[in-house]
Amino acid sequence: MPMITVETQFGRLGVEETDGAITRLVWDGRNEGPKTPLLQEAAAQLAAYDKGRLERFDLPYHVAGSDFQCQVCDLMFAIPLGETRTYGDIAKELGQPPQPVGQACGANPIPVIIPCHRVLSANGLGGFSGDGGIETKVALLRHERAAGLLI
Repeated sequence: MPMITVETQFGRLGVEETDGAITRLVWDGRNEGPKTPLLQEAAAQLAAYDKGRLERFDLPYHVAGSDFQCQVCDLMFAIPLGETRTYGDIAKELGQPPQPVGQACGANPIPVIIPCHRVLSANGLGGFSGDGGIETKVALLRHERAAGLLI
């Protein structure tokens, strides 16, 4: 699958496209295949986000997963920059227990763009499956000026 990379303060992020939609973001990605217009736009938006000039990604994405996984990703995508939700908040909205929501967040294939870092546990940060783990989650939240929530 075609992938483009962007150097950011959070590391080298690789964004992958499949059939006209963003399907994956990885740390330490490699440029592979053609630089499609969608990948170029994704790179431009990630660079703008990194510089603090983008509040919301506007990219088509596709999550290959269960209906529940897709619902959780859609709710995470809707969390505004600088705000957070808890696993319980999302669970309540879906009528599900928090634990599967946490698992779905951890399985998010497009972190940063689908901002799973904005989802916290009821009494702490929760986890983060991206490179650097919790330290990267904290750095993303600080970048978004949501760090006041961490004190």
